[in-house]
Amino acid sequence: MTKKFKILGKFIRDMSSETKDAATYMFVKENISKYQLDININSNPLKNKMIEINTVLKFEDKQDSKKKSFFEMTYATIIQVNSETESKNELEKIILCDAQIEIYPDLEKSFLDMLHNSGYPNVKFEKKIDFEKLYNQRLN
Repeated sequence: MTKKFKILGKFIRDMSSETKDAATYMFVKENISKYQLDININSNPLKNKMIEINTVLKFEDKQDSKKKSFFEMTYATIIQVNSETESKNELEKIILCDAQIEIYPDLEKSFLDMLHNSGYPNVKFEKKIDFEKLYNQRLN
């Protein structure tokens, strides 16, 4: 089976780590285990069968708390799809699943580096994102 796409480039488009003050930092440091990781994926067609994919990770406290930090990263990936790849379903699977599986190790490392460099060295993501499962759930 030939690969249906090739990654031409990937880069951090935007990165944000916001902690208002020292009191907030101390509070968040104690409560960061309550934070949840969200992922959002969108894409823009470019010319010559190229697609720009933006994968947005947010790590935030869903509780209604005054003291919270905000972490977000937009990771852009430029792919080129093979000329045989025509169907909307094939493209959707490449964008939402196949390309994500390939870039996620770099994306996760960059995001964790940001969190660690923001003063939260013990943060790690126990569960890996299962893009195949998410994609299949979306179809049902």
